[in-house]
Amino acid sequence: MKREMKFRGLPTCKEKDELDYINFDRDGNFAVGFYEDGYIIGKVADANDEYIYPEFWVAVDRNTVSLYTGLKDKNGREIYENDVLQCTSYTYGNGETGKTSLLVKYDEMSAGFIAGPYMLGKLMDIRKCEVIGNIFENPELLEGKQ
Repeated sequence: MKREMKFRGLPTCKEKDELDYINFDRDGNFAVGFYEDGYIIGKVADANDEYIYPEFWVAVDRNTVSLYTGLKDKNGREIYENDVLQCTSYTYGNGETGKTSLLVKYDEMSAGFIAGPYMLGKLMDIRKCEVIGNIFENPELLEGKQ
């Protein structure tokens, strides 16, 4: 299976007018595209033997750059590293449902993305999860859970 390689990061520029002028691919407040040395870069708009010109480039905070997992939540929203997922879990016996919030991280040991103790897409049913935020804009979603 081929996974789409893309990243997202929060722009360092916070001026709304300037950000609107740049016209970059977005996921909420994040710029989305390729990542290179502190910039999220759009697809190639023009190129020849002397230059390559991308559709856009946006300086981003390196600490907020996150890799796309290749998966989507139950609502079709793309899941990135550092997203917070709210997942429905079932209690054995009485069949009651509960919800738990999990942070998405890359795990080098398994060479894959995990949410809490679960491997995304393999040991966890992603169809029962939805992205409810991320650690950069919504750190309160994980308070007391780390």
